[in-house]
Amino acid sequence: MAIRAWPNGASEVLAAVRSQFRGIPECSDACGQASGHVCVPGRPLAERCPGDKPVDSIVIQGIGRFLAGLHQVRKESLPPLPADWPRNEKDSRAFLTVLAGRTEARLRQANWPEIGGLLAVLGVPGDGLRLFVDRVPAMTRRPYGLLHTAMGRDKVIVLDDEGRSGGDGRTVVCVAWKSAAYGDPLYGLVRHIVSARYPERQWGEVVDAWAAPMQRIRPTALSGVARDHLHYVGFERARAAYIDVIRATRALGNSFDELRQQMAAERLHGSLLLAADPLRLVQVPTSDEIARALCRWQIARLAQQGGSLPARAFHVKWDRRVSERADFSRDLGRQALITEGAVPAEDVFRGTAHLNTVVSDPSFARPVVVRRKAGSIPRRERGFLSEHAVLKAIEDLNVRSAQNSEALGSSGYPGPSVSPVRIRAPKVLALGHDHHCQFAIHTYEGPSGRAPEHPVHGLLPREADQLVDQLGALAQVDVRGLSLDPAADSSDFYDWLSINLVRLVDELPEESKREASLLGLPGGPRLKQILGRFTVTGRARALLHGDLNPWNLVRNGREGGLTIIDWEMAMIGDPLYDLVRHMHLTPTRPEIRDRMFRRWASGLPSTHTKDWERDWLVYRRIELVRSAYIDLDRLVTGAGLDAPNVRRAVESYGMTLEAAMASLGLPVRSTRNPGPARALSDGGCGGTREVDVPVGV
Repeated sequence: MAIRAWPNGASEVLAAVRSQFRGIPECSDACGQASGHVCVPGRPLAERCPGDKPVDSIVIQGIGRFLAGLHQVRKESLPPLPADWPRNEKDSRAFLTVLAGRTEARLRQANWPEIGGLLAVLGVPGDGLRLFVDRVPAMTRRPYGLLHTAMGRDKVIVLDDEGRSGGDGRTVVCVAWKSAAYGDPLYGLVRHIVSARYPERQWGEVVDAWAAPMQRIRPTALSGVARDHLHYVGFERARAAYIDVIRATRALGNSFDELRQQMAAERLHGSLLLAADPLRLVQVPTSDEIARALCRWQIARLAQQGGSLPARAFHVKWDRRVSERADFSRDLGRQALITEGAVPAEDVFRGTAHLNTVVSDPSFARPVVVRRKAGSIPRRERGFLSEHAVLKAIEDLNVRSAQNSEALGSSGYPGPSVSPVRIRAPKVLALGHDHHCQFAIHTYEGPSGRAPEHPVHGLLPREADQLVDQLGALAQVDVRGLSLDPAADSSDFYDWLSINLVRLVDELPEESKREASLLGLPGGPRLKQILGRFTVTGRARALLHGDLNPWNLVRNGREGGLTIIDWEMAMIGDPLYDLVRHMHLTPTRPEIRDRMFRRWASGLPSTHTKDWERDWLVYRRIELVRSAYIDLDRLVTGAGLDAPNVRRAVESYGMTLEAAMASLGLPVRSTRNPGPARALSDGGCGGTREVDVPVGV
């Protein structure tokens, strides 16, 4: 997918090139095509030196002279430039913006319906090129010139003795001038280095071979090379990630072949690793994860084409812990899994632990969500209950409450009748395994026709009331079937929380422990001593959500009101803790906090609320301390930084650390940012090491 300024002007460009370089035949644009015929007296570099093998220094010198010589082609001899081309013909950043815009336009025009959802599954942002350019700082101005934007090894012809008889000392020429452009000559150099797949140790040699003749031809074209070439390398690696996704899908063909999927996945994994810095891919999926994503994409495509799927292509093992439902049969579950691979990007949502895909189908009464584990980095905070069991218990409570309301309403019972609060949560429809991957299918609780909205800036008063009422209703959930939670057997919930926090600190990676020590955070044994100074009153236990951050709350959901999703961290414990943890994770104004506490205390029995005014600050303290360790670990390891709730938390880490140290009664030992934290603010424009450049450049 080369950047072309003149898609239909190859003959005019070739004429201009031939006026500068003697001996280039008129058939140069046809050379090197699939027929293998080359009318230039020589051999393609791809034949002389295939793959990514090192290139002979004499050839590199010839390529450098050829690339520099293109700058001598007069603009007046070239076709008129397109209307979107930069008018300032020295503006390097404007040229980079055009490159990004044209690449995204071609991707969206030709391939977006096919690959948009797959990109989202892989964690590649749809607007990644534009975002990359936005992060690039001011670039040095360099005069524009003629470029070849697809000068890979197959387009470089190494001339033989007959071809060199022209007398100008050329050793190489380039063919296929449809891929010509007009812009920053540094991009033409970087584009050749990347597309010709030079070993990194030869990059400096290629730059030198180009810079020496360019110093004579146009010295100002060498300004800022040492810095700006990194931006172009980053752009090319980011751009290659999108192109390689397209290539991977095309390599699958029209049949189901697991070997092809695995080979395509391994190639794509390497491309995504190179693009991780410029695209800010916090967590690159493994080859196996990519292969499973390609497998689901291929199954959906083959099904859309009306072909029959071979038995090995789609084998589902349903988990009997979730029985087949009358309103969602196994056949409907199978259809959801087949359709999953073809959803558009806007229906794919990646969280810290799950990949959620919203699937709609005419045979469904309503959209469903296919949930899969995302990423290979384990969560530091453990879940203790099975999410499907929690959702089933909540659904059972809602059914009983509805039946009770109907019975009271039909009996004519005297006096005011208040309907029980319904807990708005997904229903679990199915559970199982396919392609070595566990999945769950839930009802989709987001609004129709638009993306879910989350209270990222805090709850409105009516939403605060709705959340408190639902937390109160959780106290009515029958938790007898959820007794595997170790917290349920602990006589002191706060003590259990403290023990688990100390365990989390002890199990942090060594690099995270070192950073914590440098910042003054205590190790596990010392932390246990400090937390042991505090106690809370024992209160009646209830089912807790455990992670009520704003992204686990959906505004104006399908059933109206505030819906609570993602119950993976659910536990049995003190109901006060759930409310305090929500206030810690969500921006909460003082008046909303007071409103929630008053409504919560008045709506639950005293057995659940005794001494809450004193104890809520104890839970607040332990949450501040927990965040100080977990957010530091995320900064050090990069785990989960692509999730919006995690990103927001780590961006305010300085304040979190200060508050945590104060709550522990300890001084902040260092105000420096953790090493990885500095990477969040460095611009993220490439992360590619500099190569050697000539003295004076």
